[in-house]
Amino acid sequence: MSSQRSSGRRSGGFPVRRVYDPPTADDGKRLLVDRLWPRGVSKEHAGIDEWLKDIAPSKELRTWYHADKDDRYAGFEERYRAELDAPERAELVDHVRELARGGPVTLVTSVKDVEHSHVPVLVRRLEERD
Repeated sequence: MSSQRSSGRRSGGFPVRRVYDPPTADDGKRLLVDRLWPRGVSKEHAGIDEWLKDIAPSKELRTWYHADKDDRYAGFEERYRAELDAPERAELVDHVRELARGGPVTLVTSVKDVEHSHVPVLVRRLEERD
């Protein structure tokens, strides 16, 4: 993913866009995958179809990761994948996959550094075959 821009990046069947970019006609269902609503963005401007805040990393994991981002991404990825495998989050992963079977699904986030966030981990998990 490192060679792609964060806005409109396509990663397999799940394009990723920042919430600050205007929605496009080819976005399909727009799913906000952040735990917190983005600052300064109205619900009308965001064009979000579903806010899946419970698919985002837990507050504890996010706090742990942000304490030392430079050295913790591998550990963050491992811990977040474990969270995604918990039954309630696995149901959300399945829900997103089901939506994608019906048409385009765009994952929307407010993070600045998409590449070193939870989003690539989530995309990889969504694209895996169970």
